[in-house]
Amino acid sequence: MATNVLVVQDLSCVGQVSMGVALPLLGAAGLRPNILPTALLSTHTGGFGANTYLDLSNEVVKIIDHWESLGLKFSAAYLGYLGQRPLNTILHYFDKLVAPQSFNLIDPVMGDNGSLYHGFDDNYVKGMRKLIVKASLITPNVTEAALLLGNEPPKHPLTLTEAHALLKELRHRFDIQQAILTGVHLTNGQVAVLGYDEISQEIWDQQRPKLPGSYFGTGDIFASVLFIMLVHGASLKGAVKKSMEFVSKSIQSSLAIPEFDNRYGVDYASHLPQLLKEIEQLQRKG
Repeated sequence: MATNVLVVQDLSCVGQVSMGVALPLLGAAGLRPNILPTALLSTHTGGFGANTYLDLSNEVVKIIDHWESLGLKFSAAYLGYLGQRPLNTILHYFDKLVAPQSFNLIDPVMGDNGSLYHGFDDNYVKGMRKLIVKASLITPNVTEAALLLGNEPPKHPLTLTEAHALLKELRHRFDIQQAILTGVHLTNGQVAVLGYDEISQEIWDQQRPKLPGSYFGTGDIFASVLFIMLVHGASLKGAVKKSMEFVSKSIQSSLAIPEFDNRYGVDYASHLPQLLKEIEQLQRKG
């Protein structure tokens, strides 16, 4: 099992998103997370007003140079929200960061609900297309998948057939070993995750009832738990199931808190003991 893992994404000082949730989750799960922060934000960008943003691209280069002098390479990597300049930097240096045959989960965070996030443009999409070919697994949402393919992102619920076609096109276009399509709002009112892996060579889906509202950081929690379960030896389908359950339980317990403010993230900590039990079961099987 790869325990010496790398996390590459931004760090928001307030709000449990990105690296702010990845680090505690990975550490609690018995991994040794090493970090490469691409930017420093006073808060995440949802609901806190005009946040500060410090691009760390120049420092990233110095960090990588130092690591290279130490002979450091990582056997697994999880990449999330990067930013324009950091994306270009990571593209240039990626092969210096990871060992041969490393497991690389790339979450191509750049848009949602049919649009690119503020500050991103077509050049970012082009850069992400180059980066994801280095992935063992990609985890785009519907908007990101469409952007990667050069299609107009849908702004309406999809039929299951449409969602399957989108993932199939993504898989063939980029020839990636494993791919999942996240946060798929279906016409039947469910929310689904679709998956593909080389072993089964089939597209499958897992559906859950849609919970009311939207919740900051849940995509990052999902990707973090997914990464944890896969590094510990779970199958892709099994890892997706556990990740969906973890996020759903975190949202439900948050909604039971009278003073819950979704800007500060959901209550995932109370569900860590159960997650750790499931990891122990995986280790026994291994």
